[in-house]
Amino acid sequence: MAEPREVRVGLVQMRMGEDPAENTRKALAGAREAAERGAQVICLPELFRSRYFCQTEDAVHFALAEEIPGPTTQAFEALAAEFDAALVISLFERRAPGLYHNTAAIIDGKRGFVGKYRKMHIPDDPRFYEKYYFTPGDLGFRSFRTPAAQLGVLVCWDQWYPEAARLTALHGAEVLFYPTAIGWQPEEKAQVGAQQQQAWEIMQRAHAIANGCFVVAINRTGFEPDPASDGGIEFWGHSFIVAPDGSLVCMAPDDEEAVLVETLDLTAMERSRHGWPFLRDRRIDAYAPLTQRFIDE
Repeated sequence: MAEPREVRVGLVQMRMGEDPAENTRKALAGAREAAERGAQVICLPELFRSRYFCQTEDAVHFALAEEIPGPTTQAFEALAAEFDAALVISLFERRAPGLYHNTAAIIDGKRGFVGKYRKMHIPDDPRFYEKYYFTPGDLGFRSFRTPAAQLGVLVCWDQWYPEAARLTALHGAEVLFYPTAIGWQPEEKAQVGAQQQQAWEIMQRAHAIANGCFVVAINRTGFEPDPASDGGIEFWGHSFIVAPDGSLVCMAPDDEEAVLVETLDLTAMERSRHGWPFLRDRRIDAYAPLTQRFIDE
């Protein structure tokens, strides 16, 4: 039996306010708490520097964007170097005038900034008007090697796509991280809220099982009003980690800020893949039609 190969993973679940500087300070404090508790890899929610501005289409929000690497990655690089920890931080990237991405930056201890992943799947739904702000990612699905583990990084809407999880796992990812901003629209909560939250959790557990790896989903919490209406989004927290067998390792509350730190035994991947050899039995010769939008018979 293989010796345990352990990694300490930290999740920082946050409630965001109106001031980006204060949100960044809070994020740094949460990441520091996780690092002080021994976390070797720490992840923050999607777009943690601000409230979720995609509830409305307003050009004023482009001022929130920054270059990557840039001032926020620099602030987290100091923390990463101090604790020799890896960080996954989700930012609004300004690539060029009029060209922006929803991007996760990866910082690895004393090495500093080592790369980024640009969100591939961009939603466009009521109060989730991301296509107005973000160009779809063009860096492909990737994983990042760190001393602690091979990290796969995807972002929010990506988490509903089995193709994204599979391709990232095929790049060697041992842990899939999903910085996320997901919640209820209050007018829908009573009717479909429970089903929506359960579907999100089930999907991540399915990714873990299908790919024989760990999955980490990191959400924000609290209500954020829609500037253009009387509505808003009640982000449901519920950040969690899933083991390769689909079991829940831990889960944060729905309505509170939280810093979770858990030890994951990466050798569980091998045990899971021995029992469920999905990668072995894939019919890669038969999957070419997956590149079509739809198959019309």
